[in-house]
Order: sequence, then structure tokens, then C-alpha cells
Amino acid sequence: MHLGPYKLNGQVILAPMAGVTDRPFRKLAVEFGAAMAVSEMLSVNPALKNTRKSLWRQQHTPEAGIRSVQIVGTDAEQMAAGAKMNVAQGAQVIDINMGCPAKKVCRQAAGSALMRNEKKVADILHAVVEAVDVPVTLKIRTGWSIEERNAVTIAQIAESAGIQMLAVHGRTRACAFRGEAEYETIARVKQSVTIPVIANGDIDNPHKARAVLEYTQADAVMIGRAAQGNPWLIRDIHQYLMHGKPQIPPSVIQITDVMRRHMDDMHRFYGEFAGVRIARKHLGWYCKHLPDGEKLKTLFNTAKEKSEQRGWLTQYVNRYNARQTGLAA
Repeated sequence: MHLGPYKLNGQVILAPMAGVTDRPFRKLAVEFGAAMAVSEMLSVNPALKNTRKSLWRQQHTPEAGIRSVQIVGTDAEQMAAGAKMNVAQGAQVIDINMGCPAKKVCRQAAGSALMRNEKKVADILHAVVEAVDVPVTLKIRTGWSIEERNAVTIAQIAESAGIQMLAVHGRTRACAFRGEAEYETIARVKQSVTIPVIANGDIDNPHKARAVLEYTQADAVMIGRAAQGNPWLIRDIHQYLMHGKPQIPPSVIQITDVMRRHMDDMHRFYGEFAGVRIARKHLGWYCKHLPDGEKLKTLFNTAKEKSEQRGWLTQYVNRYNARQTGLAA
């Protein structure tokens, strides 16, 4: 699959997730086989341009893989200006957020709230596509509510505006993340347009990924929450779709090795004060896959310095190795 001049090597894309898909996590996702990893949403509101959060999210280089930057907003001119700014700073793809269900976003008539105003959708998409010379993609939901599913119409508007790829989460805005994702609407979207369509929602294992692709005939899958603390899921799905063979689950030592690399990368990227605190949630997600992980998570959450987080992880590994040695003896 191609996206403008870029070839996507595989059918697994990391979903944009606010507070999750920062540069350290995107780097890890690409390492584990993601064909593309989309950034956290970045507001185009000029008043937020120089906030600490925005400044972190505006750092697009150097980065592994295709640099896809997601922008969010409600004004066509601001969205076009935001797209231009991010391209100037190294973005190779601009992704437009019309799928976020968060109340604070929808209260501003942004994110998935835009799907209720098809004219504004068209205005924004045309403005952004015309403003930049890189591929522009779009992420949407199936509609505002079950009674207002208009993803097919939005998809056709997007294709007419020059959008080059469309990701569809199989829930409405009203559903948020409750209940199960449905894929019938994604299948209808795929039938209605010629651009690549990416299926998103509740894809948490290789067999589910293949089943969703077969049902929807989508071009790729997008993995979100299931990859938190589990980048091996990206590898497993990628390898299964490519070769049809299941992968061996990671060992405790493999998990803790990746935890250490990820943790150190967050400390470097954010600095010690913010890095330690932001690392807590990521480390906590990894701990779900470890024996006695809840105890380790509690220790991580008490740490105020990077040496403490590193120390707790080292102690955990040493105790684990000692237990294994004792069992072997």
C-alpha cells in the first residue's frame, strides 16, 4: 500500500492516542513492525501553540518511520496554517482528527463533533489538502450517534477533497469506547471510495485482525489501546498477516528489556521531572504482563527520580532471575 510517495511495509498502523503515542512510543511501534505510527493530536489553536504539551508534540524529527502528525481544530484557515507549520517542522503526512470522542474536544465542535457538520468537514479538508504538498489523511468514527451514522457520506466528501487515506473507528461518538466496535459501516465505507481504508476498533489479536480485514475488505488495521504496554501485539499481527504463523509470547526478560529502553527514552525526551511522571502510566501498562506486576507498578508510581524507576526495575529483574535459578537447581 502506498500513501503518496511512501510505501507502507505492512498492514498494521498505530492509532493516534492523546497522551500515549508520543515520539518514544512511536519509535518503539515502528521497531515492532508498524507500517506507520500516527502522532498524538496537536491543536492548531494559536493560543496553545507554545504550551509545554504542544512544544513536545511539535518535535517531528529525528524519528523512525513515516512522520504522520495529527492535527485537530474547527476553523479551516487555522487547520491549513497548522498543517503548513507542521510540514515545515518535518511532518511527512498530515492526519486530520475527526474521530476523537473526548468531551473537552467535542465541546469545541472539534474531533468527532465535526461529523455533524458536513459542510464544515468539506471546508476543512479542502483547506488542508490545498495548503500542503504532503499526503493528507483523515480519521473518523461511524457517525455522531447510532441514529446519525454518516461515515459513508464523510468518506465520499474526503475522497473528493483529495484525502489520500481514511481510518474509521467502528463506533459512533456517542458510543465513546463502550460496547463492541461494529465493522459493517467500515465495510460500506470501503465499498464507497477508492482510497485506502483502515479499520480501527477492538482489534486486539492477530486472528481478530485478519477477520476484520476479510469482513471489511479494508487495506490495513489500526491498533490503539491494545498496544499500550504491549508493542509485541504489533509484531504479532504484522507477522501473522504476512506469514500466517503465530509468534512466541515475549519472556519476562524480553518485556523488562523493552521497558528499560522505553523508560530511558522517555526520560531523555521529556527530561527527568516530566519523564518520570509520564513513564508511570506506560510502565504500569507493561506491568499487566508481568508476574507480581501490580506490586512493581505501585513502586514505579512512588518514584520521583529516574534512578528510582531504574532501580525498581533492576531489583525486579534480579529477583526474577534468582527465582528462576532456584527453580532450575
